[in-house]
Amino acid sequence: MSTLARYLAGQVLIAIGFVLLALLVLFAFFDVIQELDLLGRNNYGMTQMALFVGLNIPGHMYEILPVAALIGTLFALSRLVGNSEYSVMRVSGLSNWRVAAYFALIGSGIALLVLALGEYVSPWSEQSAQRLKLSATRSVIAQQFRSGLWVKDGPAFINAREVMPDNTLTDVNIYEFDDSGSLRLIRHAAEATWKTGQDWDLRQVMETRFNAEQVEVSALPNLPWRSVLSPDMLSVLLIAPEKMSARTLMSYVDHLQRNGQKAARYEIALWAKFINPFAIPVMMLLAMPFALQAPRASGASVKVFIGILAGLGFHLLSRLFGHLGLLNEWPAFLVPSLPLMVFLMIALLAIRWADRR
Repeated sequence: MSTLARYLAGQVLIAIGFVLLALLVLFAFFDVIQELDLLGRNNYGMTQMALFVGLNIPGHMYEILPVAALIGTLFALSRLVGNSEYSVMRVSGLSNWRVAAYFALIGSGIALLVLALGEYVSPWSEQSAQRLKLSATRSVIAQQFRSGLWVKDGPAFINAREVMPDNTLTDVNIYEFDDSGSLRLIRHAAEATWKTGQDWDLRQVMETRFNAEQVEVSALPNLPWRSVLSPDMLSVLLIAPEKMSARTLMSYVDHLQRNGQKAARYEIALWAKFINPFAIPVMMLLAMPFALQAPRASGASVKVFIGILAGLGFHLLSRLFGHLGLLNEWPAFLVPSLPLMVFLMIALLAIRWADRR
């Protein structure tokens, strides 16, 4: 990479960093405002709220980096154009398309870092934040039904009345059926705690077996239990599919498909984990034609407005295609890809128009 390219990359990365920092502070402020209603409930004090807000930062960073990249590139390139530095670069042989290639390379590098952030840091921090909040407020994980959580595990159906923040299950009922669909066993446990591998420890167990001629009832203080249900699977109750790790999503999609359940939403979220980070180089390319206009054509506030508007447009288009994809059962990889392709085409056409002026 030439000296000009390194200088350009440095200016853009510094601007993106400052914009990202400003947006993170803004989002943290909004989080604090939202949490004020819970402040003082049970053990949820200032320390817990500060930890909760801090643990949400990686998730916010994962979500807002495309917008930060767009606004940062707008600022950095506009400043270079306004100071005539960009004109000197052009005279030195740096074409607009070469700059676009540099931006695509820089943006792709950031996208790879965001992929790692979304896989290893953001899901863990998001789950930790929710568990901290639930523990401090002495709440349980929200359920979809009044009767609690229901999970299908092969020929068995599992019902847990409550799922605690430490993954403990309370008031557990396990209904096992034979190949003909007849109920053969009901196992009730007051509590289930996760041990290792795929093993749970059931406590205060009451087991009812339905044989051909009689019903056998037995009571056990403890009983090991192996199930497809795991803490990773329980994480789907804590955070949205879009914030899960790819490994958790793949495991959950496989579980749903093996049990004949719909997995479209989670399949779309899985593909989005790999595709959405590459909105960063697309947003950087989209910033170019706006920044290359004459310095007096638009002020800094207008450029920020353009950046926010473009980022909002991408977000809304992504959500629109997400709903359309679910309703029309589009291929999962196509749903997050289409908005990206639309904005990439707009960016390339706009760069071509700016280059011909």
